[in-house]
Amino acid sequence: MSGFNSSDAFTPAAAQRSPRDEPLSFAVHSLPDPAQSRTQQALLARRGRLKMLAVLLVCAAPVLASYFTYYVLRPTQQRSYGELIAEQPGLPDVQALTLNGRSVNLNSLKGQWLLLSTSAGDCGPRCQDHLYLQRQLRETLGREKDRLDWVWLIHDQQPVPAKILPAAEQATTLRVPAAAIGHWLRPEAGHALDDHLYVVDPQGHWMMRFPAGMNQATAGKARRDLERLLRASASWDEAGRATAATERK
Repeated sequence: MSGFNSSDAFTPAAAQRSPRDEPLSFAVHSLPDPAQSRTQQALLARRGRLKMLAVLLVCAAPVLASYFTYYVLRPTQQRSYGELIAEQPGLPDVQALTLNGRSVNLNSLKGQWLLLSTSAGDCGPRCQDHLYLQRQLRETLGREKDRLDWVWLIHDQQPVPAKILPAAEQATTLRVPAAAIGHWLRPEAGHALDDHLYVVDPQGHWMMRFPAGMNQATAGKARRDLERLLRASASWDEAGRATAATERK
């Protein structure tokens, strides 16, 4: 029969449809969860920061190790050799005498750092060692030495030996009643006043005592203390009073 294709009669209807004739599917496919995506991004960012921190720590390790060694493993390096005085009593308001008999108030020593020793006028071996150390410590301060005056307080009326006079004339040497010195300065337990060197600040406060028995071998530690004190007071204490100290003699 014309127009009739016998094969079409036996072809399933589905096979006769064009692929374009497939019915639309309305099934909803799963989409990425926004919350889960943010969590993954946060984890990646955290891992990145941890890696960066690890790199920085590796680079900074030598510096951190040096700070730890200096400040933790060796804390004694930061301690002072001299003993700091908590009360810091001020200069007594008493009259003193220079070697030539001129009367001077002890408060006139204010205005300059003082490195001070005390002894009898005959100046035995310990006294001589102290005068030597005082002069040497002052000289080792270099251009800062004019901010420090070395003082010898004599607590009796014994004459000063001729061999000691050159040193006594370089220092600020004053005769002061023993009672006045004893009420102002204090030695370490078991020692005498003459065993120590004392540090007085420009305001007249006794603020440090060096250990008894200090000698040339340990004087370097005392010098470091003096340098720290001068450095710490640089903003309010000025040099240039050595001439005034000389005039007091």
